[in-house]
Amino acid sequence: MIVFPAIDLKGGEVVRLAEGDMDRATVYGDNPAAQAMLFAEAGAEHLHVVDLDGSFAGRAENREAVEAIVEAFPGYVQLGGGIRDAAAVEGWFNLGVARVVMGSAALKDPEFVKDMARAWEGGIVVAVDAKDGMVATEGWAEVSDVPVVDLARRFEDAGVASLLFTDIGRDGMLKGCNVDATVDLARSVDIPVIASGGVKGLDDIRMLALHADEGIEGVITGRALYEGRLDLATAIAMANR
Repeated sequence: MIVFPAIDLKGGEVVRLAEGDMDRATVYGDNPAAQAMLFAEAGAEHLHVVDLDGSFAGRAENREAVEAIVEAFPGYVQLGGGIRDAAAVEGWFNLGVARVVMGSAALKDPEFVKDMARAWEGGIVVAVDAKDGMVATEGWAEVSDVPVVDLARRFEDAGVASLLFTDIGRDGMLKGCNVDATVDLARSVDIPVIASGGVKGLDDIRMLALHADEGIEGVITGRALYEGRLDLATAIAMANR
């Protein structure tokens, strides 16, 4: 199972939000590339980066910071946040991003996302953000009437690399990952699932790793790392057992 340390970008700074609320941001640093290198030194081979401003604007807002991260980090960078047209997707891949995460576009224009998944084989991750089992979009500002599993199943034949499942009620809250809902989703679809939202410590990593053979590909963790509740090297070792 892959452990993805998270770098969320707001105004060029490294932040974490509480429940996706831009007004509840905690700043953890002003040098995203340096943070990426710290994660690499701890053993991370994968990184999850989010352009938070881009999620709301629908276009890249932290391009310089992302470019610096991609240049500095020796492993694979997975990027999300406001990537909603073919030019943006192509631009990030050309820059060196390994995988592009698409969320709002997956609900509003699934055929476009499928086209991108076919064009960039193994490169597209569909973000399935949930609130009470329903899909949330537009940087989580809107909650739809589409059940999470229904959205996920739309992409089973499209060559999507993974589903990124976030329980937004837990994100940035250190309440513990919603393991049950994540595993249920993994069992319901034929696409690998990445867990996200609420990881508070090593126990979350251990519980998810127990289900790796059921389709749990990885887990994203942010606040627990930044606040010293989770040691990255230890988490990676646990995930690799």
